[in-house]
Parts: sequence; C-alpha cells; structure tokens
Amino acid sequence: MVEYGNGVGQVAGGSGGKLGGGGGGGDLGGQFVNFVTDSVHKISTLPPETLLLIVVVVIVGFVALKRAF
Repeated sequence: MVEYGNGVGQVAGGSGGKLGGGGGGGDLGGQFVNFVTDSVHKISTLPPETLLLIVVVVIVGFVALKRAF
C-alpha cells in the first residue's frame, strides 16, 4: 500500500513495543508532552480568581517551607 501513501500509517500503527501488559503506549516522550500540554491547557482555562488563589497558596507554601528549614 505504499504506492497509495498509506504505508507509513500502517507501519507506524502496527509496530512498536508496549510497556507492560496493560495496553498502554510505549512512547514515554509523547506521554510526557501530552501531560504538559494538557496541564497548560487546564491552567489557561481557569478563571482569574482560581489562578490568584493558586498563586497565594504557592507563596504561603514557600513561606512555610522557608520557616521549616
């Protein structure tokens, strides 16, 4: 099927190892990129009040860590 331009799609979809037996994909780099992309999207869709609350919680956490150590 290479002459129809479908060779790469068939080979890429059918080959490649899997991690473990759970059916998860073996592409750890792709999974990491998806995790970062999803996290950035989630944060970018939060309302401003929630973002402000997160910033305050992080600052309070840093102050608590500074006093603990």
